[in-house]
Amino acid sequence: MADNNQSSEFTYYAFISYNSKDTKWGKRLQRKLEQYRMPAKLCSERGWKRKPMEPVFFAPTDIQPGELTEELKKHLKVSKYLIVICSPNSAKSEWVGWEIAYFRNIGRDKDIYFFIVDGIPNSGDPETECFHPVVKNFGIQLGANIHEKNYRWPWLNRERAYVQLISKLLGVKFDSIWKRHKRQLIAKSIAWIVGIISVLAAMILIWVNNQPFDTKVQLEEVSVHNPNLPPLREAVITMYLDRETKTDTILCEGDAVNFVNIPHQYLGNDVRITFTCQDFIPLDTIIPLTKDVTLKISRDAVVYGNIQKMLWLWREERGVPNTKIRIDNWEAASDADGIVRMTIPLAYQKENYIIEIPSWNITDTVFMPCAEGQIIELEQ
Repeated sequence: MADNNQSSEFTYYAFISYNSKDTKWGKRLQRKLEQYRMPAKLCSERGWKRKPMEPVFFAPTDIQPGELTEELKKHLKVSKYLIVICSPNSAKSEWVGWEIAYFRNIGRDKDIYFFIVDGIPNSGDPETECFHPVVKNFGIQLGANIHEKNYRWPWLNRERAYVQLISKLLGVKFDSIWKRHKRQLIAKSIAWIVGIISVLAAMILIWVNNQPFDTKVQLEEVSVHNPNLPPLREAVITMYLDRETKTDTILCEGDAVNFVNIPHQYLGNDVRITFTCQDFIPLDTIIPLTKDVTLKISRDAVVYGNIQKMLWLWREERGVPNTKIRIDNWEAASDADGIVRMTIPLAYQKENYIIEIPSWNITDTVFMPCAEGQIIELEQ
């Protein structure tokens, strides 16, 4: 078991020996060791910092090794432990062999730990052997092997290997820190998954909320409905957007129009909509746009309700004033110029009316709409 107390003579907690092809593993291990936070209670008991394994020497971040120089030997001397990244790559590396041999030569055999990232220990095959030949002459102190299959998931086996090495370096029981580490991993994984789901949900929501939409426009008559009048037909609905005008036609009462692929930016914002239809009052309105729009329309009471006729004595070429007439059940009289004006309420309007002039014994029909200047000729 490794010594817990880091002597003041050591500048580095560990020196990582590796082959350049395994750089990513060396960097990863350096980060894992330096950033590992021990439980506060254990730190208090043993007088450790929360991160007791920093700094860790890793050549690419400190020097560029070309040979085992005096500078490199100095870094080895001031490192408490030597950690060898084991793989078929490092097993063939002269530099890894020199670093191991030098650490042995200064009497530090028990402070060498081997961390297997690839290959097969003691396979004897140069293509798979992960231990350097220089270690054949002394006992191997295995730190950990990331390929030990204790769990179904490879990433969890790798994490277990890191903690296994850490427990040996610090001289603590593996279970005392692994259970805590595993709980933290699970909590981080859950937080990561929740975060990913939240991001995806937000992205989907943004995507959905930015999709074009369709608007259904229907009509509702708010004026008195009169079945004696022609029904609504060929109502033209026009929607005005900033760069586009959409137009469609409602052919008969009860129908609706659908305007499709409206940019999402218009949803809930004011847009201009117009309505035109024979016999109805034109509508030009600005409303907040929704997916269902109802336009309230009114029939034009003038079209079938305003009657104007002139009683005309044709032989004398003049109007006949003050003459009573009956239009259906409504009574009126001509004015001083012989003109009869009458407005029929919307509920009683029709497409034509019977006109009676009792004093002249005349019955006629007026067809609506009634244009100005129409006359009823009278004979003496």
